[in-house]
Amino acid sequence: MSRKDPRASANRRPLRLTVLGATGSVGASTLDVVALHPGRYSVFALSARHSVDALLALCQRHRPRVAVLSGFTEDAALRRRFAESGCGSELLFGERALEQIAADAECDVVMAAIVGAAGLASTLAAAMAGKRVLLANKEALVMAGPLFMRAAREAGAELLPIDSEHNAVFQCLPHGAGATSAPKGVRRVMLTASGGPFRTLPLERLVDVTPDQACAHPNWVMGRKISVDSATMMNKGLEVIEARWLFDIDPARIEVLIHPQSIVHSLVEYIDGSVIAQLSNPDMRIPIAHALGFPDRIESGVSPLDLGAIGQLSFERPDLRRFPCLGHAYRALDAGGTAPAILNAANEVAVEAFLDGRVGFTAIPEIVEAVLSKVRSAKFSALAGVIEADAAGRQAARDRVARAMGRAA
Repeated sequence: MSRKDPRASANRRPLRLTVLGATGSVGASTLDVVALHPGRYSVFALSARHSVDALLALCQRHRPRVAVLSGFTEDAALRRRFAESGCGSELLFGERALEQIAADAECDVVMAAIVGAAGLASTLAAAMAGKRVLLANKEALVMAGPLFMRAAREAGAELLPIDSEHNAVFQCLPHGAGATSAPKGVRRVMLTASGGPFRTLPLERLVDVTPDQACAHPNWVMGRKISVDSATMMNKGLEVIEARWLFDIDPARIEVLIHPQSIVHSLVEYIDGSVIAQLSNPDMRIPIAHALGFPDRIESGVSPLDLGAIGQLSFERPDLRRFPCLGHAYRALDAGGTAPAILNAANEVAVEAFLDGRVGFTAIPEIVEAVLSKVRSAKFSALAGVIEADAAGRQAARDRVARAMGRAA
């Protein structure tokens, strides 16, 4: 896929940006970078699920043409509140409105930052509309990788990865290699992981981990769901699946390294023995700025990296006894078909149950493993097959949560 620049056809007018999931951590970081470059970008649309006050505040600051509350049906009082605020944003409601703002002809670039399966349809809509898609919603590729990549190729969409690891791989690939074409001369890709807050915690104490402890990431500021995924390393497993499709690379050549400092974000090893790595401070504004400005480099607002102050960078291989979710993700990828969608569905339900205090931390990988064993994977050629597998995985996971709660009672 060609690395096109939307500005080439826009006569250098400001690029019009839609941010799906504007009130989350990636959305906030995106708007921070955009604010540094007022002549380069304009905000076309912003979305949130239920965060009315936060979305209204963003609309008053950035004055998008459209705002979407995807978790609401038509609400006259909310529409009136936005109108009376003077933000000038037309307020839309519901999930379909997300697809509308992602595919709108007036939008040039879409930041796909809705967490989980909820972001799949709108991210796919942006790809099918041929947009430049800044891909922070890894579930689009986890759940429907071959379908999503085919849609992007056919529509001429450009995918630029936002996950720090995939953005790092993208930067380390040969000049001119797109994020959707198989890289030449590459022996393997190494995705780094911090190891989360429990990297050295004795295994027997994992059963007592609380949601607040799991969400206290040592290096990154993230939402609660993705923080738990980092603690279980399911997040890294999902990234392995994403990398397989994004870079068209065999899963056997995708490895994971624990790197507690979170300075080296990924490495690419070539067949001549060379290894190229991308380093930066752990701040999502850096990959966001890279993707927003690509192929140019633009200011991110992040302080420079001081390797002398850091002093040491260390690496270790992950222990699958401590991080069984990583192994589950590799197995789902190997199984193919709808297995990754089932994996993701089970994990979302299990993590939600953990955050709500209904199951313990160690129940998360147990629930995922049980669901993968129970729900049969199938081939799919359309989004309906993915949605069906997602629903089956969620129901099976809810059943396991209920069983676990019954045992606890």
